[in-house]
Amino acid sequence: MTTPAARVKDREATADRLLRSSLDHSYEPSIDIDWDAPLVDGAWGLPEHRVSLYGTELWAGLTEEQRRTLSIHEVASIARIGLWFEIILMQMLLRYAYDRDPRRSHIQYALTEIADECRHSIMFARMTERYGVPDYAPRRVTHELGRLFKTIGYGPAMFAGTLFVEEILDQLQREAMRDETVQPLTRAVNTIHVTEEARHVRYAREELIRIMPRVNAAQKQIGRYLSARIAFVVARNLVHPDVYACVGIDPEVGRKAALANPHHQETLRWSARKLVPFLRAQGLIGGPSEALWRKAHLV
Repeated sequence: MTTPAARVKDREATADRLLRSSLDHSYEPSIDIDWDAPLVDGAWGLPEHRVSLYGTELWAGLTEEQRRTLSIHEVASIARIGLWFEIILMQMLLRYAYDRDPRRSHIQYALTEIADECRHSIMFARMTERYGVPDYAPRRVTHELGRLFKTIGYGPAMFAGTLFVEEILDQLQREAMRDETVQPLTRAVNTIHVTEEARHVRYAREELIRIMPRVNAAQKQIGRYLSARIAFVVARNLVHPDVYACVGIDPEVGRKAALANPHHQETLRWSARKLVPFLRAQGLIGGPSEALWRKAHLV
């Protein structure tokens, strides 16, 4: 029987194709986005039904203007957690490339992805600055967990964790970039990110398929746990509690309402709906650590 690893293309052939695509379909956000364009009155930061409090009693008590304000703060929070993980990913990719032959297209694409992620991080930072909202940096514990993960994340955990963050952001951004009720700035940022992240997802998915047949039982269990942990941490930190203060809601009250909100829980499951079956097929979701995926409302 043909194994999944046998069905993916040669590593160098894939890298050559991704390198060509990078030449043809890459952006420079500092040039390709009009950062001085005025924000559109009445537009949302992200689609209304994706705001974490949508459908709750707290939501019913907000004016339309407050709801749109909250959406701007939430999209900035989501971008900030994306920026946080992109910095982690760049460090893991640099460590990955450090030990390998830079003449290979596979490693040259890893370096290309690092360049992409550097531009994305600046782009997310500039979007947050343009919206005039606070820096919704992850809380101290999350920040330190990121420091740990970038140090110990390797192999299955590195690629699975990367896929989780990239693919849930991709789902949210693909929807928002097509929604004309959303601010043009959000849509422009999302269009660039979606286009370039498609290559990153392809690179990580194929590499994960290649390496999984070679991992032993202990490595698989470690990969399962670290993947589940990063998924849980990111899902819980997509919306920073402090965003609720912008509309006069106590941060802990808002966070509690969002976590219990069926609409928000469904958004999380929806964002992970394509990734979960893939990781399960690779053996990276299952066993005791699957409880973290369930607790985060991702399965």
